[in-house]
Amino acid sequence: MSILNVSDPIAALMGTWSININLASIGLRVALSMLCSAILGCERASKRHTAGLRSFILISLSATAAMLIDLTLVFYTGITIFIISAASVVAVAVISVNSVLFSSKSQIKGFTTSAGLWACAVLGLAIGAGLYSLSLILFLALYLCLSKFPYFEQILKDRSNHFEVHIELANPKSLQSFVTTIRELGLRVDDIESNPAYANSGLSVYSVSISIKSDELRKYKSHKEIIAAIATLEYVRHIEEMN
Repeated sequence: MSILNVSDPIAALMGTWSININLASIGLRVALSMLCSAILGCERASKRHTAGLRSFILISLSATAAMLIDLTLVFYTGITIFIISAASVVAVAVISVNSVLFSSKSQIKGFTTSAGLWACAVLGLAIGAGLYSLSLILFLALYLCLSKFPYFEQILKDRSNHFEVHIELANPKSLQSFVTTIRELGLRVDDIESNPAYANSGLSVYSVSISIKSDELRKYKSHKEIIAAIATLEYVRHIEEMN
């Protein structure tokens, strides 16, 4: 049963059976969907993210199955609207949005994993359609984006003159001393936001946006070193850079 008339280098190497919808090609596409999504899921799980191995496999398999069903319906009914595939993408988008969380430190958690799930669904659709070359390119690009780009992203962040910290002070009166010390260090406080999640904890907790003004600090001090210096202040109970 042939449905799509496409020129795919990998499919051309394997033969026409891989383009047609038959038991062999279905098995191949399902296996590829599981393999690619498992690799992506393992990468996420190894970094202790919210969605891991099973989540990525299920998302990809669902998208692959949706595309296979749509292709079959196109062949038998002539309907050219891929309704199930479109619905699956929308469903994954909803699931992805619900996986994004706001932590007690006013940080957004799970956004990259959420986008990864959506991208994995698109990958599953490509595999289900028998677009093997496109699927391979998408898989490699997605894997590099999730596993390798964070390293370069961290380098860019370390070179930035702006960063944000989560800081816990002994009491509200310590805030003025903190701001004064920050200025003496050659830094500028751009914004301070109180964190209501710690209202009854006995601590004064803030999210603080900081800019580096001193030329010496820009050249010789990393964010980590600056934060380590601030952490030595007696009224600072905890401080860490926010992602």
